[in-house]
Amino acid sequence: MDERDVRILKAIADLETGSPERISEETEIPVSTVHYRLNNLRDAGVITNDLYDIDLDALGLGVTVLVEVLADYAGEHADVASTIADIEGVTTLLSTMGETDFVAVAHLPDDDAVGRLLREFERIPAVERTNSTYVVETLYDDARALSSYSAESLVDALVDE
Repeated sequence: MDERDVRILKAIADLETGSPERISEETEIPVSTVHYRLNNLRDAGVITNDLYDIDLDALGLGVTVLVEVLADYAGEHADVASTIADIEGVTTLLSTMGETDFVAVAHLPDDDAVGRLLREFERIPAVERTNSTYVVETLYDDARALSSYSAESLVDALVDE
């Protein structure tokens, strides 16, 4: 990956679009080069979708719950993770160090769904205990992590020299 690739990815995050024309305007990289590089970034698995993001509140999935999971399992860590990830509503699952083994993020339609979610966690034999946090308000949520970086920081950290 070189500086042009990083600047293209940063433009995608900032503009919230994968439009080659808009990326070209933002980066001053020719449209044909942007097309070529976008294809290469897709082939490399760096770009995984076309950024059709959905506003979960507008959709009706506005209740967010964070569930910390303390597990006691004799089997594989991956098996427990897979079982948790399969719970309807879980959109993010993180494996963590420390007392908590996993943190799950769930986006749900209502309070009844929160109860169902927690009962699903209770049914998993390896789950020893959970600690749930009901999110009152999302103050900041950026699915495009590159937005929180300056282009220069990204170039310094990611460009192969």
